[in-house]
Amino acid sequence: MRIGGLLPFTTIDYPGRLAAVVFCQGCPWRCDFCHNTHLLFENGEMKFTWEEVLRCLATRKGLLDAVVFSGGEPTLQEPLSAAIGEVREMGFLAGLHTAGAYPEKFEPLVPLLDWVGMDIKAPFEEYEMVTGISGSGDKAYESANILIRSGIPCEFRTTLHPMMMEDGGSRLMHMAHDLKNMGAKHFVIQKYHPSGEKAPSPSFPFQSVGGVIDSVSALFDSFYIRL
Repeated sequence: MRIGGLLPFTTIDYPGRLAAVVFCQGCPWRCDFCHNTHLLFENGEMKFTWEEVLRCLATRKGLLDAVVFSGGEPTLQEPLSAAIGEVREMGFLAGLHTAGAYPEKFEPLVPLLDWVGMDIKAPFEEYEMVTGISGSGDKAYESANILIRSGIPCEFRTTLHPMMMEDGGSRLMHMAHDLKNMGAKHFVIQKYHPSGEKAPSPSFPFQSVGGVIDSVSALFDSFYIRL
């Protein structure tokens, strides 16, 4: 495992559970609003070895409920399956943050997981505009279907980038309806925080999009805004 960071305690990265987050190095996509750009490159600087992570987790037994693998894109890493097994053997629940870039790698991991948070970047047919990678929307769509069919606890979430609210929020509504029609039950909107040279500023004002947010929230069994 190539580890770019470790958060030993969080209350927000696995809903309803106290967790640690392991940040995996590497991602195939190049989204303008990425907030973990230091994790983009698979061969970037390793902050921890997997052995160091395990030693830290051993001290958290009885204090934490879960370990979440985040990134970057964790499914890029071949040892992820074994790593999930190790944390579960330690008595932790296993969570995953993914953008669904590798559905062929994601599918065999699903039975090993207790919860998944999947990032949805845009309407599936417009993914290339966000990720810079041709065919990325098809990959995300396939992964989302795998996750929904699995029936394991999960949430879908999107960052409220200003482009999502162009044309009266039509992109956000389109995306929400697609997820609803696929069978998604839980949806989260994450506040956009500008970062990087290409990011517009300032962060998007939530108070200006209340009507669209209300329409989106009505589509799902559970909905909330994560600041």
